[in-house]
Amino acid sequence: MSAEEDAAGLTQVIPFQLESRVRELGARFEGAPAWTAFAVRAGQLITGQNPQSSRKVADLVLAAIAERSAVAA
Repeated sequence: MSAEEDAAGLTQVIPFQLESRVRELGARFEGAPAWTAFAVRAGQLITGQNPQSSRKVADLVLAAIAERSAVAA
């Protein structure tokens, strides 16, 4: 259950909570305390926890592009 969705009053609005759903499907979930900037990269998947994570996600995307460019060169 996401503390951020609860705090924003969205638990009754959204069809399902992503954290709960991915855990049900067997995924490994990583997160940080509510409202903290947090991003993770797993292979080609790059994702962030919330809008505060945008910069961290962008940094990971740029690093992935740089790695791919270095391999292609």
